[in-house]
Amino acid sequence: MIMSLHQERIDLTLRQLEIFVAVARLEHATRAGEELGLTQSAISLAISETERLCHGELFARIGRNLRLNDRGRLLLEEAEAVLARMRLLSERMASEEGNPAGLLRLGASTTIGNYLLPSLIGAFTRRYRRARVELMIGNTHQIEESVEAGHLDLGLIEGPEVLPGLSVCHWRDDELVVIVSPRHLWARRRRARPSDLGHAAWLARERGSGTREVFEAAMAKAALKPCVKLELGHTEAIKQAAAANLGVACLSRLAVDRDLSHGRLVEVATSLNLKRSLSLVMRQSQTATPLLNSLLAFLRRKRPTPVC
Repeated sequence: MIMSLHQERIDLTLRQLEIFVAVARLEHATRAGEELGLTQSAISLAISETERLCHGELFARIGRNLRLNDRGRLLLEEAEAVLARMRLLSERMASEEGNPAGLLRLGASTTIGNYLLPSLIGAFTRRYRRARVELMIGNTHQIEESVEAGHLDLGLIEGPEVLPGLSVCHWRDDELVVIVSPRHLWARRRRARPSDLGHAAWLARERGSGTREVFEAAMAKAALKPCVKLELGHTEAIKQAAAANLGVACLSRLAVDRDLSHGRLVEVATSLNLKRSLSLVMRQSQTATPLLNSLLAFLRRKRPTPVC
């Protein structure tokens, strides 16, 4: 039940609120229907009924897209709060002592999502059989935005800074390494001078990537500006390009450890400070559920430094 400005009773159901939030997020009735397992006509009917109960339109119809108007944005904030509280209530009712149940939506930046989280999620869900986990992988900026918007319960990121609406805590340490092909000129001496770094053809992640932010910050601290020859949106693509001797790359040791041990890539020593912190981020106003608290405790046991 949501009250209007005139304190009139509006009998909106939780299902109508769920449909409204999905359409608001996806801006499309058909895509919302696909996500919720409903037909486009059922979605449209639910939105029409919600607008009738709220005494006015909540969306601007732009082609096939549905974008929130000012009234819709006001309702969205309240609807998300109601659904979050109901989710917490349902989870607590379904959970047993020491065995919480629920669906966690996690987001991880590329290195963490590809090289750390799969085994951790597997171990966590084996320990908590009633837990389900959905994982989104993107660059650091994408994960921060999704956590801030409430689409994710927890983000695990590589970047040094976070959006102002998020709380951040250290999870574990990591370091980047400079890598080249065994055929590269630097491979034999395994060391690069600062002047070498300034003239190298760099293979880099896209802007918004935590790896790129740390690399560029280290170069700037050394009064160097990298010449980016090729910008790629995935760590594996950069490794392949470096192995093909297309340039020099700077990636997490977690991502290249196996390639280094097998000789596909060669680590080059530099004077750059490439150490970084991997962090956990949540919304500042977020209430942690029993399942999320269990995950945080699980992550605390899996590395030596304190978490949240």
